[in-house]
This record gives sequence, C-alpha cells and structure tokens, in this order.
Amino acid sequence: MRYEIEVEVNFVLERGKTRPAYHQSYEILRDKILNGDIPGGTKIVEERIAAELGVSRTPIRESIRKLEHEGLIVGKKVVKPTETDLRNMFQVRIILEGYSAQCAASYLKEKELQALQRCVEIGKTGTMDEIMSANEQFHEIIVQASHNPVMIDIIDRMQSIIYLFRRTVVFYNRPFLIEEHEEIYEAIKNRNGQQAENLMKKHLQADLDFCLHLIGNE
Repeated sequence: MRYEIEVEVNFVLERGKTRPAYHQSYEILRDKILNGDIPGGTKIVEERIAAELGVSRTPIRESIRKLEHEGLIVGKKVVKPTETDLRNMFQVRIILEGYSAQCAASYLKEKELQALQRCVEIGKTGTMDEIMSANEQFHEIIVQASHNPVMIDIIDRMQSIIYLFRRTVVFYNRPFLIEEHEEIYEAIKNRNGQQAENLMKKHLQADLDFCLHLIGNE
C-alpha cells in the first residue's frame, strides 16, 4: 500500500523567520518522521510538501537529500528498517560503543562521570521525554570518550535511525534498560574497562533482541 504524506496546516512555515526555508522544512520533516507522525513506508511527494509548507520545491528537495543521507528516507519513502537493517546497524554499534565504553573507563573525568550518573537517575524517575534525552546523553558521553573522530562521525551519521529504535525501547519499557545503564556507569567509575565494554555489548544486544521481538510480533 502506498501512502502520501499529509502535513497539518499548523506546520506551515512561519513567515518572517530568518532561517532558510531549507532548514525549516528539513526540521519539520525530520521531527515528524522521528515522532512517528509520518510512518515508515510513507511516500514523500515533493510537490505536495512544497505546497503545504508554502515553499518552492528546491528547499524540499534539499531537505529530502539530507534525510536520505541520514537514512530516514530511502527511495522517496520514509525508511521502514528490515530485520537485516536492524542487525547490521546494531552490529556496528556493538563494536564501536563497546570500545568506547572501555575508553570511557580510562579517560572520563569526574564531571563527565557525574553527568553519566545523572542520566541514570533521570532514567529511574523521569518522564518519557526526559528518559529519551538522558538515554541519548548517556551514550553520547561514552562515544565521545573514544576520542576517535572517525568512530564518532560514524555514530553521528546513524543518530536519526538510532533515535527510532531508542524510542522503541523506551516507549515499550524494555526490562532492565536503566539497570544496565547503571551497571555500565559503575564499571566506568571503577575504571574497569573490560567489564564496561562487555556490559555495553550485552546492553546493545538486549536492545537488538527486544526490537527484533517487537518486529516479529507485528
């Protein structure tokens, strides 16, 4: 079944803003994809989006190109990752973030360790949006600890797709998610790099298994 995007009138770009139409249209489309307002498999029609957002097709075309680079649009449709896509992405994350966790145990300073601890605490008591943000920050702090710009760039380019799956594990309340974060934090704080790496790999594998289970039950 082919879907066509419908963007509500209240998302029409506001006149008089200083940011280019490209940035505004890109952010609107990206946020609606990430929030699930535009479901996977939706056909992206340039002419219709341009008309509803009140801009020419050029900024829409540029927005789509950027979303394609981020992996959110494939073949003019909103991405609907397959089981193979999911496994491939998590395989990369398991390798890179496992190594980053080992680095974090060696290099994170006290201020960063405190930030990790705050992420864990928010995970226990925060709202869904707060938990989502804390989850993202937790992994970001650890990835940055690798001090490897190539690895960091690879993860950065995957962030939009990672967000989709992060929302899944938070929204469906994956068991032991925050407890695993706390174990990783404790290993990093205790400067046990090997344990931190092993725990991070187990954590991401559990995320993968959970998402695969949901896909299998759709």
